[in-house]
Amino acid sequence: PGRDPAQPMTTRQLNRACHAAAQMAEINKRVSLHTLRHSFATHLLEQNIDVRVIQVLLGHAKLDTTALYTRVATKTISEVISPLEHIALKLKEIRPPG
Repeated sequence: PGRDPAQPMTTRQLNRACHAAAQMAEINKRVSLHTLRHSFATHLLEQNIDVRVIQVLLGHAKLDTTALYTRVATKTISEVISPLEHIALKLKEIRPPG
């Protein structure tokens, strides 16, 4: 007797599926549905998806809640070039050192 695909999964069933997937992937860290949700949002940020789109996907009423995920998107943050850095790069192209 399997699960009826026409019926929505319960929270318990989702948790079991999440833990089973983590086990099959040989992930030894603690994993939860919240971990999956958080990873999803972080990966979207790292793909430069607009934070307002992520807000809608996660169902957050306030952008401030979604903005919490930006603290973990270190790859995206480290790749940001400030306007001053951008100007310096342009100047190097115009006047190479030496």
